[in-house]
Amino acid sequence: MISRRTFLTSVFACCLSILVWCGFTTPALALGGKLPPVNQPAPQFTLPTNTGDGEVSLSDLRGQWVVLYFYPKDFTAGCTLEAKRFQQDLPKYIEKKAQIIGVSADSIDSHAEFCDSEGLKFPLLADTTGEVSKAYGSWIGVVSMRHSFLIDPDGILRETFVKVNPAIHSTEVLARLEELQKNTV
Repeated sequence: MISRRTFLTSVFACCLSILVWCGFTTPALALGGKLPPVNQPAPQFTLPTNTGDGEVSLSDLRGQWVVLYFYPKDFTAGCTLEAKRFQQDLPKYIEKKAQIIGVSADSIDSHAEFCDSEGLKFPLLADTTGEVSKAYGSWIGVVSMRHSFLIDPDGILRETFVKVNPAIHSTEVLARLEELQKNTV
């Protein structure tokens, strides 16, 4: 049984995500705050993870593309669907030398359970204070908004996605990644 706070947080996050998806916010100032500027260095971060060495830093990922996606809560319908789609497309991302990184305010233990439950083979980072989510304009009180960012191998933010539909988002990100990679060759 889930707690009342968890339930209300999930309902609030879903309602806010619907507002963003329906276009009631502008991209420059998304519902979660001020977005970092495109074609500028992406905000640096180091967060704990459920995989590998226990932490992931943006600087560790230099030399490869990064799909940094923020989501409200492990085990919720939209977040599960979005994660499964990224997992389904993971071989295509690997082929494009891109690393998928998921970020939410959930704990490392929750992320580990979520990955085990859904068969996810990419890292999820625990932004329990919301500090990184805030730096990316993706924080609403106690949860991360459903925003995604494409960061190039030099650490430059190349694309922002704020009106995210979890069912097709991975396909959209992959198409934009391919487009950006063609333009940089």
